[in-house]
Amino acid sequence: ETGAASPARAPVRTAMRARVNSRTAAAFRFRMLVLAIAIGVTAILVAIGTFTLGQGSKAAIFLFDYQKESIFPYPFTIQNLLHLMSAVGLAELFLRGHESRYQRGFLELGLLPEDDQTVLQLADLGAIRRRVVELKAPRAFLPQLIDLGVLQLLLTKSLEQGASVIEKSVDLMSHRVDLAYQTTRYIAWLVPTTGFIGTVVGIAVSLQGVGAGGQINLHKVAAGLEVAFFTTIVALLESAVLVFIQNQVQRTEELALNETAEYCLRNLINRLYITD
Repeated sequence: ETGAASPARAPVRTAMRARVNSRTAAAFRFRMLVLAIAIGVTAILVAIGTFTLGQGSKAAIFLFDYQKESIFPYPFTIQNLLHLMSAVGLAELFLRGHESRYQRGFLELGLLPEDDQTVLQLADLGAIRRRVVELKAPRAFLPQLIDLGVLQLLLTKSLEQGASVIEKSVDLMSHRVDLAYQTTRYIAWLVPTTGFIGTVVGIAVSLQGVGAGGQINLHKVAAGLEVAFFTTIVALLESAVLVFIQNQVQRTEELALNETAEYCLRNLINRLYITD
């Protein structure tokens, strides 16, 4: 009987794998599109600022290191590199914000009864699970929690076991959310690190402006010090903005997960009546 069932299920498994691969590819394409847009918009803004502010102006030197005495060939300067890295970080945060809105959307679908009168029984859980499976949303918090909770309740007929499965699943999802911010955290660390590298390079170049006989090349010293100080200031400002936005976005996504878990406990576990 088992041998006969496996070939019959093969087309279903193939179709499911195809759907998963299709969603993964679509998510990857969307991510690449967002990153490309962020980098492109940043490059356009740098170009506009370059032509608007003009070479050698204080703002152009501070924001882009756009000056004749620059130690880097323009536009390949530390400041412009910082702008591009920050754009990638902001794009990653936009994607996480999009994910948070996606997760919150499932709370508005009414997958579980939300009124004050309905009491669920085990016989009602099959229809709820079918409704969740039809959504075909494997990475969504709410469908996953309902599916796992309902399966555990049907198998064990124990509210305690159902609540335990939901709690453990929420812990795993919380860890998954935290891992999703690893790239952003790395960029938030890389931006000031790159700024400090620019500081070291700038100071090294400024020291080269002091000749062996005590003669000082003021242009070279000034250009090196400007790179040293301005890259650090720009890097710290952009890093601070990235960290602030990351905290807000991650807080929103974690709140969405907490609200999803509360929704399941309130409208599934607390409503279920199991007869002996």
